[in-house]
Amino acid sequence: MMVAVHLLLAGVLFAAAPVKAERLIWAFGDSLTAGYGLPPAQGFPTRLEGALRRTMPDVTVRNGGVAGDTSAQGRARLAWGLRGLKRKPDLVIVELGANDMLRGLSPAATERNLDLILTELKRRQIRVLLVGMRAAPNLGSDYRRAFEAMYPRLARKHGVPLYPFFLDGVAGNQALFQADGRHPNARGVDIIVRRIVPAVRLALPDRRTPAARG
Repeated sequence: MMVAVHLLLAGVLFAAAPVKAERLIWAFGDSLTAGYGLPPAQGFPTRLEGALRRTMPDVTVRNGGVAGDTSAQGRARLAWGLRGLKRKPDLVIVELGANDMLRGLSPAATERNLDLILTELKRRQIRVLLVGMRAAPNLGSDYRRAFEAMYPRLARKHGVPLYPFFLDGVAGNQALFQADGRHPNARGVDIIVRRIVPAVRLALPDRRTPAARG
């Protein structure tokens, strides 16, 4: 009889104990996010997850990068991509625009697409870390100014944090790129991850237990 009582109490206590679900980050972007040319274990989502788990063991990073995607293509797949996660993510890292720039597409059109993406994520009450990109010098100073200005403008409009440049610490150093000169190699990815981790941590919801009230 006593054994049965103890088992019953243990079951009640176990059921009452709060179970914290993992925090889910969706890295939504293009080939830079997808880890183009690298094994999955060396790509941005996997390496970011590993770095975050050193202090946040409950974090999972899902890869939402598609090589070649423009901002318009990203906008078109946003809704079904979110459905595919099976649950609302705690944070979406939005990294798009590089392919628009490489194709010389209008920065105004890119900004409209990103604006619609951020609007939809806000409507769903999903936190966002917006990641910026820089324009190639050969596109000219007017294009560069228009392209690079849209990221801080969008961050202000939607009240989301901005990580100014995905390739910070890597751009300009060919030893950190693959043979195509556009996609970072494993060493480059590790530098990107090391630099962006503080911004990702800040953007994630705070899961600290509230202080007890006296």
